[in-house]
Amino acid sequence: MIGVTHYAPAEPAGPVHADIVLPCLDEAEALPRVLARVPEGWRAIVVDNGSTDGSADIARSLGATVVHEPRRGFGSACHAGLLAAEAEYVCFCDCDGSLDPALLRGFVRRIADGESDLLLGRRRPTTRGAWPLHARAGNTALSSMLRRRTGLRLRDLGPMRAVRRETLQALGLTDRRSGYPLEMVVRASDAGLRVTETDVPYLPRTGKSKVTGTWRGTWHAVRDMSAVLRQPGTPAPISARTEATR
Repeated sequence: MIGVTHYAPAEPAGPVHADIVLPCLDEAEALPRVLARVPEGWRAIVVDNGSTDGSADIARSLGATVVHEPRRGFGSACHAGLLAAEAEYVCFCDCDGSLDPALLRGFVRRIADGESDLLLGRRRPTTRGAWPLHARAGNTALSSMLRRRTGLRLRDLGPMRAVRRETLQALGLTDRRSGYPLEMVVRASDAGLRVTETDVPYLPRTGKSKVTGTWRGTWHAVRDMSAVLRQPGTPAPISARTEATR
């Protein structure tokens, strides 16, 4: 049986604000609960990637900024959200109810305090079945490949993360499919940025999964990420390194 660990959002010592990018494809059922957990004073940017269940209208009615990205792909949605962000810090989180946006307060505080430049959430399932076996196997394989490519000893390449907005923009990410999260890590490492992870609870998602809940979705994600790892190392512009150490 998987043990349940109780997590509480780290309270910031001073006010820090961020924009949270929430890629969205038919998440009408989960959106109310997810948006209710966005820290007070932060802006939720829901990037609608072709929903047909009214997700955009629900998000807008709940006070979120809605961005429409017609080009399908996780990377397309994430990048559209990044372009719409304005805060000093930008965070990413799935909006299917599997992750708690409130925890991102602690993420941003640790970056603001200089502990990390790119902080990822390492998913820790709270119940059996929350993270399908085939998805975990694919993640483990990619983590091993990443370690050989960059030396980073990360145990998860999950979607929950935080970074300074200008630092991320300077990395010049180009992937617009499932490889976007991994390309972010690889380019950050190539730029000499500090990439770290911290445990976060991983809950069963609300609704039907489009990626990790299916063998086909997982295979496409692993394929896209493997292509990123096969690319030759390309250091990011110097501005990415200097911005993170301001």
